Amino acid sequence: MSDSAQLKELTQFLRDKNPQVRQIALANLLGQTPKGSPHRDIFFTGVRGGGLQQARENDIVRDIKILCRDQLATAHDAFRALVNLTDNSLLVGSLSEPSFLRFLVSYILNHQAILADLATMLLSNLSAASSVCTALLSLKVSLLPDPKSPMRWFPVDSRCGTCPAPVPYPPGEPKEVLALPLLIDTFVKAAPSVENQDLDKRAHKGELHFLASVCANLSTIPAGRMFFLTPRSSDPFGDDVDLEYPLSKVLAFTEHKDTIRRGGVASTIKNCAFHAPAHRALLASEVEKVTVPPSTVAAPGMDILPYVLLPLAGPEEFDLEDQELLPPALQFLPPTKKREPDPAIRLTHVETLLLLCTTRWGRDHLRTHGVYEVVRALHENEEVEKISEHVERLVNLLKRDEGPETTKDGEELMHAAEVEQSDDEDSRIEEI
Repeated sequence: MSDSAQLKELTQFLRDKNPQVRQIALANLLGQTPKGSPHRDIFFTGVRGGGLQQARENDIVRDIKILCRDQLATAHDAFRALVNLTDNSLLVGSLSEPSFLRFLVSYILNHQAILADLATMLLSNLSAASSVCTALLSLKVSLLPDPKSPMRWFPVDSRCGTCPAPVPYPPGEPKEVLALPLLIDTFVKAAPSVENQDLDKRAHKGELHFLASVCANLSTIPAGRMFFLTPRSSDPFGDDVDLEYPLSKVLAFTEHKDTIRRGGVASTIKNCAFHAPAHRALLASEVEKVTVPPSTVAAPGMDILPYVLLPLAGPEEFDLEDQELLPPALQFLPPTKKREPDPAIRLTHVETLLLLCTTRWGRDHLRTHGVYEVVRALHENEEVEKISEHVERLVNLLKRDEGPETTKDGEELMHAAEVEQSDDEDSRIEEI
């Protein structure tokens, strides 16, 4: 019997009543899930990705999805297998069907979920498909109010072998709540947990860094950008009347020590900067209430400039006149201050500044807030040619004379929301 046939024989044991048998069968199949494995095609036999035809999954994929709810060792391997396999778009339709997507998101939301980081990696891979981003924007999860939980609620669909229900079980009827605002809140609240190495003492068992990549993927589509640029209450049950832009919640992570978290947030900010009508809200201070057309709902400005400039700033000292131009967070930085070490993230921040230069108002704001001074010092120390070229373009835009023909530059964009913006448009703007 060939190796492939032997592996196919194993698949029937994924449904065995004995948990040890299920674990051993999956452990033997796991080695074939990475890209380039000789018998990887057994996971895709009979699978149809969707498109004009309805998505169809095979028995192996269906069984692995179920095993994500199993006991720890089995669920760990099940999540790992799906993370490995989702580099192939054929599985997107199967893994983004409503019931599994609800489980996956609910599991990530549960602060007790031991395998939340693997689940987050899987969601990150899936969200690379625009169809999944669209599904996430409208996805609702069932929550039960739970005063004893640090989260104040229990995600009903998260219940499984590695994420037991609370005892006693919360009374009352579950409420259907939009999932995406909850994911953003959970992403923010999980950040302090990373400092605590003792898993039992963490508020969240997972670090959830890959939710930054989910945010970045969401913001590549127009509807996703508008989620981050539309004021909303932070309370899932609508009890909080204070509105804020969801993007403002994640800005602080541009200086986080984890590269995935920093990079995902940097990309999210850049993608939101593609929406020119949002530039005033992006740059306005938090004490000013601003709208993003066509919405008439105002919320405190996001003041993104310090969060974009700080990773680009080094230990250089500026003279007092230049120092006063800088945002307060960048004034008198210590001699130990280091620039963002990842060149891809540095480039992303420079591209964000270029996008903010597409309007006259944006250029004027950058000129009066020390951007030239910071990027000049960056250019003097930059060793990556592509970043240096982008900085030179930025400097040319900031230092050029403005004539009558540029007075109303981008004004029509500031007052009219985009109806549609394709990925091709994004690519063109990236090459400013």
